Amino acid sequence: MSNKMIHRAGLLAGLLATALPTMAQEPAAAPISNATQGLSLIPLPAQVEARQGGYPLGAKTTVHAQDVAARIVAQQFAAMLMASGLSTPKLTPAGESASGGIRFAITTDMPGDSPERYRLSVNKDGATVQAADARGLFYGAITLWQLATQSDGKSIPVVDIQDAPRFPWRGFMLDSARHFQSLDEIKQILDAMALHKLNTFHWHLTDDQGWRIEIRKYPKLTEVGGCRVAAGESGVGADGQPEPYCGFYTQDQIREIVKYAADRHITVLPEIDVPGHAQAAIAAYPELGVLGSTPPVSNQWGVHSYLFNTGESTMTFLEDVLTEVIALFPGRYVHVGADEAVKIQWENSARAQARIRELGLKNEFEMQSHIIKRLEKFLEAHDRRLIGWDEILEGGLPPEATVMSWRGTEGGLEAATQGHDVVMTPKSHLYLDYHQTTSPNEPPGRPTQVPLEKVYGFEPVPEALAPALRHHILGLQANVWTEHTRYYARLQHHLYPRLAALAEVGWTPAARRDYGDFLKRLPTQLRRYQSLGIAYAKTPFEVVVTAQEQREAGLARVTLANPLNYEIRYTVDGSAPVADSKLYAQPFTVTPPAQVRAAAFFDGKPLADATGQRVDREWLLRRTSDALASCPEGGRLLLRLEDDGPRDGARAMFNVTIFNPCWQWPQADLAGVAKVQVRAGRIPYYFQLAHDEVNRKFEPARSAHGELLVRAGSCKAEPFATVPLPARPGADGFVTLDAALPAGVSGKQDLCLVFTGDTRPEMWVLDEVRLVPR
Repeated sequence: MSNKMIHRAGLLAGLLATALPTMAQEPAAAPISNATQGLSLIPLPAQVEARQGGYPLGAKTTVHAQDVAARIVAQQFAAMLMASGLSTPKLTPAGESASGGIRFAITTDMPGDSPERYRLSVNKDGATVQAADARGLFYGAITLWQLATQSDGKSIPVVDIQDAPRFPWRGFMLDSARHFQSLDEIKQILDAMALHKLNTFHWHLTDDQGWRIEIRKYPKLTEVGGCRVAAGESGVGADGQPEPYCGFYTQDQIREIVKYAADRHITVLPEIDVPGHAQAAIAAYPELGVLGSTPPVSNQWGVHSYLFNTGESTMTFLEDVLTEVIALFPGRYVHVGADEAVKIQWENSARAQARIRELGLKNEFEMQSHIIKRLEKFLEAHDRRLIGWDEILEGGLPPEATVMSWRGTEGGLEAATQGHDVVMTPKSHLYLDYHQTTSPNEPPGRPTQVPLEKVYGFEPVPEALAPALRHHILGLQANVWTEHTRYYARLQHHLYPRLAALAEVGWTPAARRDYGDFLKRLPTQLRRYQSLGIAYAKTPFEVVVTAQEQREAGLARVTLANPLNYEIRYTVDGSAPVADSKLYAQPFTVTPPAQVRAAAFFDGKPLADATGQRVDREWLLRRTSDALASCPEGGRLLLRLEDDGPRDGARAMFNVTIFNPCWQWPQADLAGVAKVQVRAGRIPYYFQLAHDEVNRKFEPARSAHGELLVRAGSCKAEPFATVPLPARPGADGFVTLDAALPAGVSGKQDLCLVFTGDTRPEMWVLDEVRLVPR
């Protein structure tokens, strides 16, 4: 990681008190003139008027600010420039009058009621940023920093900007329960959030796989609940003994993060999950559970069955926990989760059923609602408001609760219609742990696509919501769940540049948003990321090379694609493409072997390293799992999973449908092929399926350890080859399986490959398949 990391440059010094702003009326959107097209600002301001010329910026530039809040913002602006490698202007002493330079000022002469509004004016003699509140002044400083960094950093364009955000809630949620991030990494995320004008950091601190917040009254929550032993090889140390994965934040560390965020006008929203996602807490204190037994802290993903019990002593525990949480987090809201609480344990518990009857409730859903309402009253008594995932609608919504709508926008629409505030965060558009491209270079996670365009195109206010109720839509939030995000580089890959799209949806008036224009401004944002050491995802800027063999002609037809549709330049001789290399317009043919290299370009510059691919018969006859399709029949939950070892460092990755272990090579050319060769591996089956267990499909094994079935034409056809599987893979974790092709199977056909048998707690996965010529 670069030593220019934002936090290492001392970005944003000084404590600035911040609170979540109230809903502001959306600013009027002025037409975007041609003159503004040269301004690479993200998010785009509400109103911009750009003119010719610029104000020189350099070491002799002076910065002026009189009152304390303005001087703090002035220092922050200087730190932003320094972090970007630009000359740092001199802050003049308070009370000293001077002409020219850059001025920051708090003023009451500001239209609108948003505390985040600001006015920015630049002419050839200097620049002025004004706001009625330190928050607005801070966001004006960020816009000024973007203007200074959009070209060579030697001048600031002449411009007039009147700006305020569309929504008061512009959030990002980080799951620190599944995988733990250091304080340093959390601070880097907060720095980047601030530079995207995001103002709410939702911190997911407890789950089945880890309890990450110190609660002094209950020390075992972190002593026991803060550690788990990973499944498979990654849970074994060098001595062959189980090696736990541990981590939690002390209360002093949490105070440090809360202050660091407040300095950047970010409110930290803590989440303590209730009544489900509770296995780590129950592992620490078994009396909190329903069964009375002691489970381990989970090392599996998915939806678990462990729930807090319904007794009064457990409610006392939860209120004790919230008492300490409230003391740590001064923000208005506390998140209580309430998602994915599978009711099986309550349904089967005589004690839980007696409690339901005692309280006069109808069912388990009303029991959950009773718990949430009880916690809401507790929080209200302590001057806090409850917020939860949209499952809190089930069984009756507490009167003052705010809803986070994650399963879609329908829950948000229902809650807003009932008069409740809502934050829109649907998984379909704003789950950033979902893949953003189909590139084989995407990290482990869900190959379900949430590309940049989908994030940018999300509209938080449902059209069906009555205009008089639209003020209940506080804003939007992106989420990253970290089951498969073992380290920080992967987290950055998930976040950037999609966080830039989120920022524009949350800030810019809807009439201003233009995806094509956003893509023109994005390359400048990438250069800012580079100067700050932000390791953004390269996959949206890569070129994907695919080819189809034209076997009879001895040729291959090559197709190039960039996920964002930037211009593609390519070569076929192995040389690096440059700005005047051949422009890709349509598929072309090459004579194998050929070395194709391609890169996406904008304004004559490559956006990522060139993709290189040797197009030869070996490559054309081979498919890795990420290049195969899922079979159309049976349950489908496609994941990109990594091997369970080594404990540290790079691991092999596999695309697999965990509900139906079947892969398809559509229209594989089997002419002249002697056999199908499959390289298979075995990894832990580390998933809790709860009610989804019925969707898990597998064909019964016909031999002791199952077999590989190979079919042609249809995934329902009789297999033309059955290859027994060994008890274990080889020493390297893999096994090679050969399936001879019968004489009658030829031509282009769908090729389906299935592993039979339910081999849990492990599973077979396909690494690659090769067509071996006769």
